Parts: sequence; structure tokens; C-alpha cells
Amino acid sequence: MLSSGSRLWVCTRCVRRRVTRPPQFQRRLWQSTNAAAAAAETDRPLVSHGVSAEHDDAVLRELFDAPSSTFASFSLKRSQGLFKNRYLTNPDGFLVFAQKNLDRATRIVKRVLAAATTAEYKGVVRDLDRLSDLLCRVLDLSDFVRMTHPEIRFQQAATDAWSMVYQYMNQLNTMTGLSDQLNEAISRPEVTDQWTDEEKIVADLLKLDFMKSAVNLPKKSRDRFVELSSQISDVGSAFVQTMGPEKSKVTLPSHRFYGLYPSLASTLKVRSQISIPTTGSEAAAALQSVYDEGTRKEIYLTQRTASTRTIGYLENMLRLRAELAGLAGFQSHGHMSLKDRMMAKSPSSVMEFLLALREHNAPMIQHELNELQDRKRERLAMPDAELHPWDRDFYMERIRAEMRSKVRHEDQLTAFFSVGTVMQGLSRLFDRLYGIRFVPRETLPGETWHPDVKRLDVMSDTGEQVAVLYCDLFYRPQKSPNPAHFTVRCSREILADEVEEAGADLNGTDMPYFDSAEQAANDGMEISRGDGPLKQLPTVALVCDFPKNDNAREPAFLSFYSVETLFHEMGHAIHSVLARTSFQNVSGTRCATDLAELPSTLMEHFAADPTVLSLFARHWKTDRPLPYEMVAERIKVAKRFEGIDTEHQILLAMVDQAYHSPEVSEPSFDSTYVFHDIHKRFAHGPLDPPRTRWQGFFGHLHSYGSTYYSYLFDRVLAERVWRVVFNGGEGGMAVSRANGERLKENLLKWGGGRDPWTCLADTLHDDRLAAGDEKSMALVGSWGIKDSIKAKQVS
Repeated sequence: MLSSGSRLWVCTRCVRRRVTRPPQFQRRLWQSTNAAAAAAETDRPLVSHGVSAEHDDAVLRELFDAPSSTFASFSLKRSQGLFKNRYLTNPDGFLVFAQKNLDRATRIVKRVLAAATTAEYKGVVRDLDRLSDLLCRVLDLSDFVRMTHPEIRFQQAATDAWSMVYQYMNQLNTMTGLSDQLNEAISRPEVTDQWTDEEKIVADLLKLDFMKSAVNLPKKSRDRFVELSSQISDVGSAFVQTMGPEKSKVTLPSHRFYGLYPSLASTLKVRSQISIPTTGSEAAAALQSVYDEGTRKEIYLTQRTASTRTIGYLENMLRLRAELAGLAGFQSHGHMSLKDRMMAKSPSSVMEFLLALREHNAPMIQHELNELQDRKRERLAMPDAELHPWDRDFYMERIRAEMRSKVRHEDQLTAFFSVGTVMQGLSRLFDRLYGIRFVPRETLPGETWHPDVKRLDVMSDTGEQVAVLYCDLFYRPQKSPNPAHFTVRCSREILADEVEEAGADLNGTDMPYFDSAEQAANDGMEISRGDGPLKQLPTVALVCDFPKNDNAREPAFLSFYSVETLFHEMGHAIHSVLARTSFQNVSGTRCATDLAELPSTLMEHFAADPTVLSLFARHWKTDRPLPYEMVAERIKVAKRFEGIDTEHQILLAMVDQAYHSPEVSEPSFDSTYVFHDIHKRFAHGPLDPPRTRWQGFFGHLHSYGSTYYSYLFDRVLAERVWRVVFNGGEGGMAVSRANGERLKENLLKWGGGRDPWTCLADTLHDDRLAAGDEKSMALVGSWGIKDSIKAKQVS
């Protein structure tokens, strides 16, 4: 069911790139699969699947490095439908598509409500999962199109279709009958005994969704629940959209800005004064470069003080969430959120993890803070000088600058990372780890939304097609700058009666042409015809904003950060590809939310591994292999103060927990007091002055809502998997098929269809994790993030 305060899962890389992202409705029974982490035999392949992998590999690089010569122009022939969805040959098809799915959904609702026999109750979970799939077919695809398609007519049509189905969901949210029938099915042993393990997990998830939607509350309470949900959405959006400082700028005499980067100073100087906006890159640059401590202090304090209005919206949102959680029968919003498909099942478990991680990180951050303090004392020739919050960025940047200046290379690092070589490298890596590779396929007219979009079929080493990947990697105006992975259609088993239903509709009103009933059952999109059950293939869209090269004679190049970004997002995509479950509610990245970033964060380790880089990183012009020391130096600079960064994230996660605790319901709740109290109790570094109110800039409180710890949790897990399963990449273990199979068979292939703690315990061969309790969370925290833990050291 649809819940209030619905969260958008934001990639950890997006955590570092931005503060907020638009709210999105909750994923589950009637949910979208966006992540806030995408041929029929008559198709014309760009390369034949029967051709050698070496040939496919060469074409793959050319595909992205020489797109003008590799692809024909965007076809003007009759459209075959976006993503080969036969309904979507033009904008008008969206409403037809939506209505067709709502008609099928209504039939399923009637069937579930009428269930009375054991056989009928046995099918309730599959029916509800299919109901979810029918709605998500529209919501997922429409949400993607309205955000990504360049044509306004398609955007508007997709928005209208999305709204139609969303309204239908709201109607379902008022129905108690579906919840009652699910509970009846669960209560019958003769029914549950016939369910598969995956089916039982889906049943429990659906039951929890109904509970969280308060569908069984008395009408007055349910009406209040709906009202609160709407208010939380409105107030949360206002918090994010009106977020701002108490003072918009700092204006001081220009001589006080000595040390400010010259180009920036000349831009900001007016007569004899310089005005710096309180928020943004200018203030951050000033804190790194301005010599005068008083100037840095004034900028810092202004930068850390949110407006009274912003704080008011934040505290109102938190109180409304607390009231809604109480209506739904939970002790707090934190208890409600963590009950929902999370590895950490309670706020106390989250704190056990954070406290253990803080203890592990303490020696590291203390050492780093001592370095900064020593550097300040040395520079000022004052042996008793104390380190202040406005000093940290300044002295960290001085140390990093010294590291960067020691080495100069003739070639830029980007020259070794053309987009084509990186995509080639990813395909080679996945081939070695999982036995799958990318095969370019020419698209049909109308199949994609822009000429830049390339289709890759994901093929197994046995020649089976396992997924479709659409890559929209390059910048264009009005395109979102944020990298993202979209599951446009989930994996799911298509049953025989669905094929029969589709066959009966082939000649219906407004029906597009399909070659077969099987094709119609998946709207014309790709299906699996292997020896097993008929399944809809995962269809994934990967969207980035990499700049094209202005020089037509050269390919587009990526910075190393962009290489990490592409590896990260591809980690989400491969999770969607490999987790081909029978139920769409647990397919792909629809796993525990605090596990969803593990595969993508793990891929960042592969991006920095010398053996992996040797698979593809070569100079675009000379074909010279990448000197690994160029990457090593970049990583060393980036991680120079990792302890300070980790503590910052720990403190934010603790604030997030406190803001969604039972104390929020008390009249005396003061978010500013709580923020500073947590820092007094747990911070190692210098504290902000009490009058600051930085929590007003913590935009993730809107989208994460008591789950911000997941960022740290998955960083720790990724580090552990990298060390234990892949031996930190030593001895070529990063490209070992045995290690890849170990990860795939124990974790990736399950999606959300298996207990995540069991998956993790099996992957790491560590039975201490199997319980998934507070001790398990504390154990994970004790492993830490720093690259000092070896696989052989099991603590």
C-alpha cells in the first residue's frame, strides 16, 4: 500500500554530489522501482549473438567512442514503441496502456476479494504480486519517461498515465478487503504449506505494507492518517524547497580575503569589498583558501545557521511523522521505517552499529585531528593554538595540495578512460566474474527516446539473453545531471493463465499488434524463452550526464570520479540483471533498503583495482597501458582524511535517528538542542557554537527519514566483501570467476527473496551474522571502513 513520508533511495554517490532530491512514493505493493537506485527474434542485431565475444567486445568500444560512425541516424520509420512496448508508439498510447492495465488490475482485485477455497487462497500472493506488477508497469515507465524524455508531449502523456494509476492506488488504499483476504490466506496452514519460500517472504512484505498504510484503522483514524500523509508530503517539500540560511551572504573588506583563489576573488570583488554567498561552492572555496581565521569563522558560522523558517518546516515535518507512526501502531517513525524491509530492525540496532563504527574510527580521526592541530600551530608559531571548526577545511586542503604538487604526469588521467573503453572494461569484468557480457543491438524505430541512447543485450556465456540495458550516458540540455539506474520493468514469472488472458485480448479494442500471446503478455517487451518458466526480462535504463568531446576526432573522456560513478551505477544494474526472481516484489534491487547500495558501493572497489583497470584502461591514442600510480595517487589524496569524513557521516546518522525517536512527540522537542547534544556526546573534533543550526541544511532528513545510516552500513559491508571474498584484489582475485560466483549465488541472485542476513553470512562465511540482531549490527560496525582490514583477520 501507499504510505506517507515515502522515501526515495538515493545513491551514495548522490549523497556526495547533492543534498536533496524530489520525494517519491513508497515502493512495495503498489510501488515504483525508481532508485532516488532499465529482441524479439525478428530484431536486427548490430552484432550477432553467435559471433565471438571478441568481436562483440570491439564493437562495444566503438559504439560509445565513435557513435556517429556506428549508429544510423534516428529513424523516421513507424515507431515500434518505447522499450518495444507496443502501446507506446506515440504519446496517446500512454493512456491506452494505463487503462488496459487498470482493467486487468480490477479483475485481479475482484478475484482476490472473492477467494474462498484453499486453491483460491493459495493464489492470493501471486495475484497481489501481479497486481503490483501491472501498476508498476505503468508507474515505473511513466515516471522514467516524464523525467527523461526530451519531448514535452511524451512527458505530459506519461504524467497523465502516472496520475491515473496513482489515483487508482489511492482507491485501493481505502479497501480493507485485500488485507483481510491476505491475512486469511496466511492463517491457513494448508495454504502456506504449499507456498514457496519466496512466496512466504512476499506475503510477509505485503502484510506489513497493509499495516503501515493503516488500512484496518477505524474510519476516523484512517482519515487522519491520509490527512497526515498529505501534510507530511507538503511540509517536507516546503522544507527542501525553501531551505536557506539566516543570512544570504557575507560581505567584508577585500583585504580580509587574502589567499582566496584569484579567479574567484576577481569575480566577487566590488570596489573594495567581497561578498560571498552563504551557501554554495564560493563559501566552500573560501573556507579552504582564506588565510584570515576571523574571516573563515564568520563565513563558517553563517554557513552553518539555517533560517528560522527552515527549522520550523523541519520540526513540523518531524512531529507529523511521529503522529502518523503512532496512528499506525508504532512507537516512533524510526520504529515504523526500520520495520520495513531493513536489515537493522530497530533504532537500537542502528545505534549499536553506529557506536561500534565510531569506536573503530576513533583512533583514525584523533590522529587526523592532531595532524591538523599541529599544522596550525606550526603555521602560526603558536604552540598552544587550538583547532576550531572553521580551521578544518583550510588545513586539510593545504595538506592535500602538498600531496598533489609532488607528482606531475605527462598524460592526463582522463586520456586512459574513454567512455567506450570503460564500457568495454565493465563487460570484460562481468564476463570474468559472472559469465555475462554486453552485446550491442541496433534499436527499432521509436524504441529509444534520443539518438544518444544505446541498447545493450546482456548475454550469458551459454548464449541466453538475461536482460536489456539502455544506456543514456551523455549530457544534453534539460536532462537531469544526477546519475541514476532505473528498473523500467522487473523480472517476474509470467503464468500460463496470463498468456491465455493476453491471447484472448489480441483482437480487443485499442489493442496494438502482437506476434504472439506470449509477446502480448509482456506488452511487446523482452521475455525469456529458456527451458524454465516464461519470465519478463529485467529492462534497465542507465542515465548519466557525461560531457561529449567538442573535438569530433576524439572520443568522450571520463574523469576518474566519473569512472567510479559509472561503475557504481552499473552495480545497481547488475543487481537488477542477476536477481531474476519469480515475484516482482523481490526482484533486483527490491531487497532490504540498507543492503541495496552494497553491490554498487562494492563496484567502486573494482574501479580502483589494478587488475580490473588492466582489462581496459589504455591511452586512447597510443594504446599505452594506464600507469597505476596515477590512480593510486588520486585515491590517496581523496582518502587522506577519511576518518573525519566517516565521523561526520556517523554524527548525521545519529541525528537522523534522534529526530525520528519517541522524544519528537514531546512538546519540549528542540531540533537545535538535540543536534548539539549529539555532537557533545559523540564528536571527537571541535564543536560548532551553540547558536548554529546546521540541521536545517540536512535535506536527506526528508528523503531518508531514519535510514540515513544505510550509507555507512553499505560502505562497511562493501569493504568487508571486498576484503573477504575478493581478497582486496590481491593476486588477481578481483577477476576470479569463483569469487564472482560466490557473491552471485549467495547474495546477488536472491534480490529480496531471501533473508539478507542469511545472504551476508553465506557470502562472508561468517555464521555470527545469521541472527541479524543487535550483536550482528555491532559486529558489522566493528569492522570499520578503512582499508586496513585483511580477509584473514576475522575479529
